Amino acid sequence: MQLSLSAAVQQTPRAERRACAAASGRSSSSVRAFGRSQKPSAQRPARGFRLACPVASGDPSAVKERSAMAETTKSVIGLVGLAVMGQNLALNVAEKGFPISVYNRSGEKTDAAVARAAKEGVADRLHGYKDVGEFVASLERPRRVIILVKAGAPVDATIAELSKYMEPGDIIVDGGNEWYENTERRQALMKEKGIFHIGMGVSGGEEGARNGPAMMPGGDAEAYKFLQPIVEKVAAQTDDGACVTYIGTGGSGNYVKMVHNGIEYGDMQLIAEAYDVLKVVGGLTNQELEAVFTEWNKSELESFLVEITASIFKKKDELADGFLIDKVLDKTGMKGTGKWTIQQAAELSVAAPTMEAALDSRFLSGLKEERVAAEAAYAKIGVPAPAAPAALSDAEKQQLVADVRAALYASKVCSYAQGYNIIRAKSLEQGWDIDLGGLARIWKGGCIIRAGFLDRIKQAYQRNPALPNLLVDPEFAKDLAERQAAWRRVVQLAVGAGIGVPGMTSSLSYFDTYRRGRLPANLVQAQRDFFGSHTYERTDGKEGWFHTVWDPTFGSSDSITTTGYNQ
Repeated sequence: MQLSLSAAVQQTPRAERRACAAASGRSSSSVRAFGRSQKPSAQRPARGFRLACPVASGDPSAVKERSAMAETTKSVIGLVGLAVMGQNLALNVAEKGFPISVYNRSGEKTDAAVARAAKEGVADRLHGYKDVGEFVASLERPRRVIILVKAGAPVDATIAELSKYMEPGDIIVDGGNEWYENTERRQALMKEKGIFHIGMGVSGGEEGARNGPAMMPGGDAEAYKFLQPIVEKVAAQTDDGACVTYIGTGGSGNYVKMVHNGIEYGDMQLIAEAYDVLKVVGGLTNQELEAVFTEWNKSELESFLVEITASIFKKKDELADGFLIDKVLDKTGMKGTGKWTIQQAAELSVAAPTMEAALDSRFLSGLKEERVAAEAAYAKIGVPAPAAPAALSDAEKQQLVADVRAALYASKVCSYAQGYNIIRAKSLEQGWDIDLGGLARIWKGGCIIRAGFLDRIKQAYQRNPALPNLLVDPEFAKDLAERQAAWRRVVQLAVGAGIGVPGMTSSLSYFDTYRRGRLPANLVQAQRDFFGSHTYERTDGKEGWFHTVWDPTFGSSDSITTTGYNQ
């Protein structure tokens, strides 16, 4: 079923009457518990007036111009899923002036959201429901419903339940970390019912959801216009505007959020490696580490993750003596988006070694018992645990801090470059036409990877929208050239001390490999031709594919496996 959003809304007057009337008697902060209704009830407005639903005209600007009557009887948007992210986002929406209806499968969480809304002074704009039909009926047309539930089957179940009550022209927005192909499957399914489905990445955690996240919506462009006035006000705000933009069609919004999380993995791993080198080699105390990261947050490394790292180092343990960071078990969890990012990099043949190293480090962190046993076993045969070769003087400490700062920044640039290349490759494959500079703009605030240098990434893509890699942007190339000596010193020092720095090492190798005009890949291709007749191309101007019997006595294969072979 193909139907424009405006047409879908305008051609259903009966549904409009039902949607506009059903909630007309609701008190502003109540929670309704009607039991499981089969269909939303169609209460008729009192004779002499008609409930106004200006949005049903098909004009997105009507979100801002609802009549007073509509504002007291209808919610502009709904939200399903009141765990940490959902509850905080709902309160954010209400605080920004938009009436919102909320629903959760567990009624206790609905009660909690309504109670918190009253405590935070937005009870008149947040309305709780315990019946899906009544929840849907409480919304203005076209109905906009954000769902924030666990990815996978729970999303499918939630959409199936909502679609029983929603009508052509309505919009479902999945704000979770969903695999992009699942989003596209749901878009196709909902299209048959005339319902629009938007996949919207939301980043910022609990704090971002409450005060302003970065948001990455993708799907039908016309449907997004009916969401735009709301999300532009709810999103984080910077000197560059609201941290939200239309990403593209299909599952592009979820895809971009996935890669955002992959970059986040790389960023966190690099910061952890900087901490490890400073602590083990430099012998810095937690107080010194706090001071270093606080100072770094005033530099080119200014970012949310560096800021919170400084805060972590100063937190005292409330259950025992000392600092809490020293009591945290060294096992890192994950929810899957980092793994998806690396899988996509492989599918697209895009090198992403920094993020891959971060993922591998999380895998290795999970082998706590094996690592403890291995440390003990190697100590018995003369391979001690990592340690500084000797205590550093104050001057040497200062030099180490400066070098690690440079190495962290340079490695960070490589990680972002890899993430942007994944997005660019997928955008070209899918025809999404993603604005890479626009992504840097919306990531400047609200999200976990927000950082000062994102403005420079935005400028790099503005200077050259076809930029093949951030490493060859003139400004970033200059940065890397100035820092490469310090970068190498840190890696050498860490390796000499027995400290694994896979993120920094892989970033440096990525930099060194990308900037070389000739690699030893010629030998690898020759080996492939030797044992598998995979052929090779030549560098001396002779065109075509060539195969050589490299050693007749070795039994080298002489079969041809590639078309275009030249004798």
